[in-house]
Amino acid sequence: MANSNDKSGSDVTPQTKVLHLGRAPAEQHGFVNTPVYRGSTVLYPTLEKLKTRTQPYTYGRRATPTTNALEQAITELEGGATTILTSSGLAAVSTALLAFVQSGDHILVTDSVYQPTRAFCDKLLSRLGVETTYYDPMIGGKIADLIKPNTRLIFVESPGSQTFEMQDLPAIAQIARAKDLWLLADNTWASPLLCNPLKLGADISIQAATKYIVGHADAMLGTVTANARASRHLDNAKEALGTCPGSEETYLGLRGLRTLDVRLQRHMVSALEMARWLEARVEIARVIHPGLPSHPGHAIWKRDFSGASGLFAAVLKPVSETALAAFLDHLKLFGMGYSWGGYESLVIPFDPVPYRTATKWTDAGPALRFHIGLDNVDDLKADLAAGFARMGSA
Repeated sequence: MANSNDKSGSDVTPQTKVLHLGRAPAEQHGFVNTPVYRGSTVLYPTLEKLKTRTQPYTYGRRATPTTNALEQAITELEGGATTILTSSGLAAVSTALLAFVQSGDHILVTDSVYQPTRAFCDKLLSRLGVETTYYDPMIGGKIADLIKPNTRLIFVESPGSQTFEMQDLPAIAQIARAKDLWLLADNTWASPLLCNPLKLGADISIQAATKYIVGHADAMLGTVTANARASRHLDNAKEALGTCPGSEETYLGLRGLRTLDVRLQRHMVSALEMARWLEARVEIARVIHPGLPSHPGHAIWKRDFSGASGLFAAVLKPVSETALAAFLDHLKLFGMGYSWGGYESLVIPFDPVPYRTATKWTDAGPALRFHIGLDNVDDLKADLAAGFARMGSA
């Protein structure tokens, strides 16, 4: 039986690659999926091998056949030089940042960043002597005005967490290269199938693989992919920090990868239909989805992305807390819970005012973040319509 990786070359599309990357049935007695290797200790056959470590696997924390399979698959999809796996998306963010900063450095981070990333910068990096400046995500090339002599890196997240601003990554990348800065991008919303930050000029692409790569809300996992310029720094950070994922979680990431394309297509089509439906509702002040022409960053999304995922936001017209609770508390198909990217549909209220510093959130009504899962959209519309009726009655 041929090695399945023989089918994953440059002559096939990423949609086909996700089915074959990281699989080698001929090496696994013909079984199509890479097995779960659980272990810490790896035995060496000779003293020379022990001293020189000239064998593929030396210790479970560093690598196993299971982690190698997923790392190689993500590296290929991201178009990078190397990938490391972490125990969560936040661990991926923190490992990536620690790979490049040192005491006395200054970094630029988008004001729309994932809140735990912001907390890591404010609470831990600040203790280590690293200064963070948050910038307007719509700044584009004008980010050059914020660069200091000790600026070390720029961290982008596009679209932004919760508020979905689109960033002009190529323009920011041009500035970063001109100033010899590292450029890190959190690409969780799109996954490697819908956007490739490394091709747009980033040095690092980060995935909270917990979300769309795992895809079933049953495992925590993170990935960090580096280009050739950054790979040495990333490998050093992995070794120094001892970061590694669990064996079962890695396997679930590999399993989720196989259906990533078909799930994303369903998420995209359903979310866009739901976003358009919400735009027409009288209860809604505005819908924030990069795939809608009404979005201020729609042109950037069309230029840099090949599709959209299932996550977006909507702002209600002003209502009382009682009315909002009447809407949310009795939804049947939308769960209220953090995370996203799984098959389930979710909704959470959010208020970005307390954690924005470079930009202001001025909407008067409450904001809701929706993740549209794999449910039938007519059922989801009926669920929300009933919620709007309860809200109106309250």
